[in-house]
Amino acid sequence: MGTTASPVSSSSSSSTTAPTFNGSSQYASDLQQAITHAVTIASIPLDQLQSSVSRLQSQQNELTTLQNDFSGIQSAVQSLATATTGSGSLSASVSNPSVVSASLSSTATITPGTYTVDVQSLGSPTTALSATGVADPSSGTIGAGGNYTLTVNGGTPVTISPSANTLEALSQAINSADAGVSATIVNVGSPSSPDYELSLQSTALGDIPITLKDSNNTSLLGFTNPGAQTEYQVDGQPSASPYIQTGTNSVTIAPGVTVDLLDTGIATINVAPDPTAASNALSAFVSAYNTAVSDLDQNTGKNGGALSGQSTVFQLQQSLNALAQYNGGSGSVTSLVDLGLTFNQSGQLTFDASQFDSVSASDPADVSALLGSATGGGFLEMATNLLNGLNDPTTGTFQNQQVALQQNIDTDNQEIATQQARINTLQANVTAQMAAADSAIAALEQQVTYFTSLFTATQDAIQAQSLA
Repeated sequence: MGTTASPVSSSSSSSTTAPTFNGSSQYASDLQQAITHAVTIASIPLDQLQSSVSRLQSQQNELTTLQNDFSGIQSAVQSLATATTGSGSLSASVSNPSVVSASLSSTATITPGTYTVDVQSLGSPTTALSATGVADPSSGTIGAGGNYTLTVNGGTPVTISPSANTLEALSQAINSADAGVSATIVNVGSPSSPDYELSLQSTALGDIPITLKDSNNTSLLGFTNPGAQTEYQVDGQPSASPYIQTGTNSVTIAPGVTVDLLDTGIATINVAPDPTAASNALSAFVSAYNTAVSDLDQNTGKNGGALSGQSTVFQLQQSLNALAQYNGGSGSVTSLVDLGLTFNQSGQLTFDASQFDSVSASDPADVSALLGSATGGGFLEMATNLLNGLNDPTTGTFQNQQVALQQNIDTDNQEIATQQARINTLQANVTAQMAAADSAIAALEQQVTYFTSLFTATQDAIQAQSLA
């Protein structure tokens, strides 16, 4: 006589299994049924709680999917804001690229406009040659050795300390000093009778005085060819010589607009909105928007997903509608429809990039007025605030919903543990009671068997005596 119980299920199981009861009486199976029935009845609340946890976890998973969808929309809106503000929304085209090239700063605030640059002269650096030369620059020298003194454009003298008293070492030391000149060695003699001299060239354009003296304070430079500064006009100004002069061929003609002067001549630089980046961002917005629409649709209706019937689904659908149906701006562009975004028959957005390119070219100011910026009104500010309200990691709608679901899961799991403990106690008590009952029944059955056998033996004895 005895019992064998299976392990009690945890909160992750769907139900609790009653222990197997192995009694010795003929009513053991009936007693097993009694135990099973008691445990089954007691497990009903536990099964309901476990189903609730499973349902809440499914809602969490679905909510995470939707949160990722709306994060995708938020990223697209951020890209659109970047593409429509600063230099990311502009490009520079040049009418005569052999004369100038143009680039835009990534940090400066740039105003669209057209600029005409007339390059009068590209300028030239000042060059100078040493007064004497050597037949072998790797061993010969033009100075007394030791430290040399280099002065450029009347500035602070720079001490030059070659690693050896040779022309090659002196040239290398001057270049390492970064003192406003570059040094090379040139052969001014014939191939058969070389005469290597030191050649210096100013890094800036213009008439730049250069002096080089050795440790005996002897001037080492002979022939000098003065340079000239670059001269140019912007939009016809200055109207007469002297024109704008500079010691470099890279000049800033407007805030954030840099022009490299390549040759003499006239070129026009047109700084205008570049719709490519904005078009790509709008295309990404439409793709992310449609993904969110599809996932929300799966959570609506009679056979919808885990969030079917939840107010969160309605709230998110309203948010999508607010984004797609935004109206504002002025002039010819007052809605996203004017930018090429329209709904198809399935309720998803489509994007006509060619329409966007056309309206961006014809009415750039109206496009800018509709879109605005993340903090300066328009669609971008509305979308940024709306999506921040949904996706904020601390106070956002998604975060609040996830926290609420997790709290419900934790509460249910705690109740599951309590219910499980009660069922464990019930199992132990009922099993002990059934074991005691089975033992008593088995004892009575043994007594019945004994007395039945005794009665039968007595009857047999009486019958035998009567026949004797």
